[in-house]
Amino acid sequence: VPAPAALLAPGLCCSTNAESPPLQCVLTGSWMNDLGSNMTIGAVNGEGNFAGSYHTAVSATTNEIQVSPLQGSQHHTNQKSQPTFGFTVNWSFSDSVTVFTGQCFMDKGKEVLKTMWLLRSHVDNIKNDWKATR
Repeated sequence: VPAPAALLAPGLCCSTNAESPPLQCVLTGSWMNDLGSNMTIGAVNGEGNFAGSYHTAVSATTNEIQVSPLQGSQHHTNQKSQPTFGFTVNWSFSDSVTVFTGQCFMDKGKEVLKTMWLLRSHVDNIKNDWKATR
């Protein structure tokens, strides 16, 4: 189970896809949060869908951390210069899934992702359901 604080703790900063400050916040690119987790988002298609990968820097499991796939979608950027988005990470090294929702902001010439997340871990029975979601 990835440690909750290791996920997009409250935001990821600064895409590496821009040589000069963009006028519009673009999800496509590489992102790093303040804990050293890395995320890469591929091109956003015409429907607003995208895929990528997430490599968390810390985890609550003793399993070896592995890069994990993500799938998501955003509102069309031609309608909003600071789009809202959501994506799911299916953790490759644990039996848990995290969903994220957030918005891409332009802040002093830098792209910043502000997110909230919900992590669901596997439990063996319904009696333990109470402790499965963070």
